[in-house]
Amino acid sequence: MRIIIEEISIDEEEELILRCHSAGGELAKRVRQMETMQAGLTAYRDGEIHRLAFDDVYYFEVVDGKSFLYCENCVFESRMKLYEFEEFCRDTGFFRASKSMVLNADKIDFISPSFSGRFEVTLLNGEKVVVSRRYVNVLKKKMGL
Repeated sequence: MRIIIEEISIDEEEELILRCHSAGGELAKRVRQMETMQAGLTAYRDGEIHRLAFDDVYYFEVVDGKSFLYCENCVFESRMKLYEFEEFCRDTGFFRASKSMVLNADKIDFISPSFSGRFEVTLLNGEKVVVSRRYVNVLKKKMGL
């Protein structure tokens, strides 16, 4: 397979053209992933509406019935439900880490075993979160362990 990257001027619209024998399987998964990442997320903070890139989100969590997007050093509220967020970011680096959290595997710095089969994950910003026992295998798969 050949890969060609062509830089264009800023006033031209970016496009991606895939020429392939079959558009299914792994290729379709990667295309969905790119579409999702490009779409971004709408979040709320201090009465303002913000547009967030997926790459900025460390994890999504539901606390007391409210949904939150956690970034490097700030927290935004979201109107999405946990299952909606999980479905929206399917085929990306995000995975279910507990009953109330979806975690971005790309933001993990290191992992430590914890009590009762759980894992403690330290994120790139130094924050620590717990991956419940039920989702440890998903974490291992995402991390290639």
